[in-house]
Amino acid sequence: MPKTRPGLTTDAVVAAAAELVDADGLGALSLSTLADRLGVKTPSLYNHVAGLGGLRTLLALHGIELLAESLRTATMGRSRGDAVRHLAAAYRQFAREHPGLYPLTQEAHPEDPAYDEPSRRAIAPVLAALLGFGIEGDDAVHAARTLRSALHGFVSLEAGSGFGIDLDPADSFERLVDLLVGALETW
Repeated sequence: MPKTRPGLTTDAVVAAAAELVDADGLGALSLSTLADRLGVKTPSLYNHVAGLGGLRTLLALHGIELLAESLRTATMGRSRGDAVRHLAAAYRQFAREHPGLYPLTQEAHPEDPAYDEPSRRAIAPVLAALLGFGIEGDDAVHAARTLRSALHGFVSLEAGSGFGIDLDPADSFERLVDLLVGALETW
């Protein structure tokens, strides 16, 4: 059995990696940089992660879990437009607070069953909000894709400094969400 540093756990490695990518971007992620940050030698990380690819997978799963919890909390006890507005605000806030993790939450991995349950938890609040509008089944999938596309587009533009006109993006975001709620009312 490999010897590990006392107190160093897989969760601690993933948490440190999440802090690193949120502070410096996904491109800054390397095992050597992470090992330096944790005060260990790079080979020690292999006791906790299966290389850089394994670390990226764990980071993606961690990000999906955080996003799922944020969306669940935001929509709890809410329905229809109120639920969608809170869901959208939580989505935007997550993307702003986790600029390194956020892109990893957007990748689909249908071939990897490790993503199944976290992804179900992330989509559950969205489907619950849509059910309040009477949208279910295949229509709910289409509506969820529409919501995600609009929200992802906005937060991606915002993160990339894509809004150059001197108007508050928060006002634009509110108008976007109002449009989405209006569309769901007549879906």
